[in-house]
Amino acid sequence: MLEPIGYLLVLIPAALFAYALLIYPAILWLLSRLAPVPKAWADPPQWPTVTILVPAYNEEDSIAGTLESLLALDYPVDRREIIVMSDASTDRTDEIVQGFAARGVRLVRMPVRKGKTAAENHTLQLVTSEIVVNTDATIRIPAGSLRPLLRVFQDPTIGAASGRDVSVGDLTAEGNAGEGGYVGYEMSVRALETRLGGIIGASGCLYAIRRRLVDTAFPEALSRDFASPLRARMLDTRTVSVDEALCLVPRTRSLQAEFRRKIRTMLRGLNTLWHMRSLMNPFRYGQFAWMLVSHKLVRWVGILTLPLAPIGMLLLAATHPWAAALVVLGALGLGAGVLALRSGENRPVPKPFATAGFAVASAAAGLIAWQKFFQRASAATWEPTRRPA
Repeated sequence: MLEPIGYLLVLIPAALFAYALLIYPAILWLLSRLAPVPKAWADPPQWPTVTILVPAYNEEDSIAGTLESLLALDYPVDRREIIVMSDASTDRTDEIVQGFAARGVRLVRMPVRKGKTAAENHTLQLVTSEIVVNTDATIRIPAGSLRPLLRVFQDPTIGAASGRDVSVGDLTAEGNAGEGGYVGYEMSVRALETRLGGIIGASGCLYAIRRRLVDTAFPEALSRDFASPLRARMLDTRTVSVDEALCLVPRTRSLQAEFRRKIRTMLRGLNTLWHMRSLMNPFRYGQFAWMLVSHKLVRWVGILTLPLAPIGMLLLAATHPWAAALVVLGALGLGAGVLALRSGENRPVPKPFATAGFAVASAAAGLIAWQKFFQRASAATWEPTRRPA
């Protein structure tokens, strides 16, 4: 009697993850073989005016290097402006930014700390450029990345464009080596989605959006980089991923930092999906609704059902040696992951432990995010992800 129940409990999360992580990308790949090759855009007769927004809170260690990187971008100086949005920083961030004023960098300081979204809503009301580019204070954008990102806006059907994240770091000096593999996988899925018309989530590290599509009263509990492609679709435009627009993203040095980031990111993602749930209606949004459900909802529901799998395995282990062996292996993997999570900040761990730790951190963070979502808990006050400068 218990055996069928055990199989069912194991099958539910396994089927959800198999679909979201393997079957869905496989379907995208097959459909992309039939899709037309995307047009390769040449430089426009006149480049659009661009505002590059950099949110910052106590970034004195990295902000100067970030601004030097942005000022070195290959783009007409008279067609771009750079604005640093300081969320009432208490260190030397504002002083450092003001030192770049003569080179065209503008500081917008919030009088009291209200979080990243509040700073963006306030600052965006001051922006009049055609395109808004969003990045981060600890990100490095190669000099040749901005032009490819903006060339695609010659297509009037494109409302937003996302860069391609490249995870970088020293694998011998960090405890979060698993992050790089996941980032690469995610970028490959976005490339396939682009071939079929557009992506359903942009990279918060580098994405551009038409100013007319920006919501300047954006709710604090939501994720703007996730919501921007959704809003673009609601306004009858699409969002694409641009492989040539590289963005170098230093890996967080520890699994603990990645764990905290994932809780915030997924909670905001769940809130955003619920807030804009009408986009999951296949009768109105067709292929986009299918992609949104497949890429986001199924994956997140898979995390919610994860606790069913060990319960099912324990039921099967009573009569099946192979299930007992998997229970032991699972326990070892969980133990390795917990050890990696407890290894301490900035402490490197062997790759197998780092991989197990990344998996455990992702699953635990997802379950905590679901708990907070059901409790209607507010997302924590924005704290920038501290990455190596």
